[in-house]
Amino acid sequence: MRIIIDADACPKAVKKICEDQARKHGIELIMVVDEAHEIYGNFTVIKVGQGLDSVDHKIITTCIEGDIIVTQDYGLASILLQKASGIIHPKGFLYTIFNIESLMFQRHMGQKIRKAGGRTKGPKKRTGNEDREFEKILVSLLEKSR
Repeated sequence: MRIIIDADACPKAVKKICEDQARKHGIELIMVVDEAHEIYGNFTVIKVGQGLDSVDHKIITTCIEGDIIVTQDYGLASILLQKASGIIHPKGFLYTIFNIESLMFQRHMGQKIRKAGGRTKGPKKRTGNEDREFEKILVSLLEKSR
């Protein structure tokens, strides 16, 4: 089991939580970024080119059964749902077979509105509660896997 982070747009607080929990549980932490980002720390960094979805493709090919994935990308989550032991959104919720369809539909509708020239609301400002919820889910997955 490893933690793999789609690290390009992942909040610093979430990266820190993952780093702390990986160290505490003695598991590998992998952060996947494109070459425009610089990340350093006591973890593995995989850098890929800046192509469209290049980070997602690398995570798909890197993920093995039992890994925990951290991503904001609904499409990536839907692809890895059956393979990973858990996929967590940085806002503090777990992707499941019960919510992925709805999330993908919301994404599709937002794209459709923007394509037609409309506007959609951006994400809300992060809260400490989201960080606590994220950590609670991560710890639960780590303990369940032991």
